[in-house]
Amino acid sequence: MPFAPAAVLVLAALTYAYAAYVDFARPQWILDNLRIYGVPLSWLPLLGAAKGAGAVGLLAGLVVPALGAAAGIGLVLYFIGAISTVARSRAYSHLPFPMIFMLPAAGSLAVLAAT
Repeated sequence: MPFAPAAVLVLAALTYAYAAYVDFARPQWILDNLRIYGVPLSWLPLLGAAKGAGAVGLLAGLVVPALGAAAGIGLVLYFIGAISTVARSRAYSHLPFPMIFMLPAAGSLAVLAAT
């Protein structure tokens, strides 16, 4: 895989690995946001695991592009769900954040489709 597409996958994987870490660290602002969105706090480990699995899948995409594509699709779907959850809670000022976090997954899909 050429350097630029590989760099996109690695940067996206790092983004989601960090997001998973934040979920597992449980900072107060994450807990507050989940309460605002109506998401049970017991879901936080599963949400972090999903992001972590997506990060690992994107890295696996460096070797097996189909795995990276599957991880990218899963992450895009995850963040569509996050956008829907935030919109359902009417926390409209929070909408840009899941939208921005979806971009690396979408970029990874575009890179994998182009290679």
